[in-house]
Amino acid sequence: MKISVLMPVYNCAKYLDVAIKSILSQTFREFEFIIVDDASIDSSRTIIKKYSKKDPRIVFIPLEKHVGTSKALNKGLSSAVGKYIVRMDADDWSYPDRLEKQYRFMESHKEVGVSGGAAEICDEKLNRRYTRRYPVGDSDLRKIIFLYSPFAHPATIWNKKLLEELNGYDENIPLSQDAELYFRIGAKSKFANIKDVLIKLRMHDKSSSIAKNRLQEKYAIYARIKGVMEYRYKARIIDWLYIFFRLMSAFFIPTQIKFFMFNLLRRKK
Repeated sequence: MKISVLMPVYNCAKYLDVAIKSILSQTFREFEFIIVDDASIDSSRTIIKKYSKKDPRIVFIPLEKHVGTSKALNKGLSSAVGKYIVRMDADDWSYPDRLEKQYRFMESHKEVGVSGGAAEICDEKLNRRYTRRYPVGDSDLRKIIFLYSPFAHPATIWNKKLLEELNGYDENIPLSQDAELYFRIGAKSKFANIKDVLIKLRMHDKSSSIAKNRLQEKYAIYARIKGVMEYRYKARIIDWLYIFFRLMSAFFIPTQIKFFMFNLLRRKK
């Protein structure tokens, strides 16, 4: 198997049909689609079962107890047989040629451990608001890793062998687990992005609670400090100042204002 698409699900019935169909409609066909339902209490499980009965590429892993994103991802990772792991979120949409482009890139760049691409930031109905683009080269991505995420995580593809060597996601980190994993895999391999837009990222109310945002900031800062202390990443003065700003902003700047400021700096028309 060439690719294992890994998608955790928790109470996402409203958007799930669109996400699943976008993967099953890919031009690239040699993949398995691992869907881990983290004990959803809405109709998510019913929707997944419907598709799994129709398409043998779907590997459905229902969890009886809610364990959180990191553990759910590791459950799926342990079942994956693909050479590469592609991440997908249950409320997003992938362009039809996404897997084809990402597989071709990773096959021709063996030194890369994780890569991604551009993402269209959309409203709840997937109407495009703007495009978020990322640097493409390893050195440029390492320069910005302390300032913001070098990847759109739901658009990433990973070398599975490296992920297994790293024991996957840190299950002690409930949020910003992607940021911590970037530092670990970056200590063993190269970073990269392609310029192409790969996904539509859906923005909706469930992703903007104040309590969740503050906790996410805490773990994002932890990941960056760990990157310096354990994995010998070199942080500049501006990086430390930004870390301090993020820490303060988590408590003193409203979530919606901070989100607007961040995206104002990142957007491309």
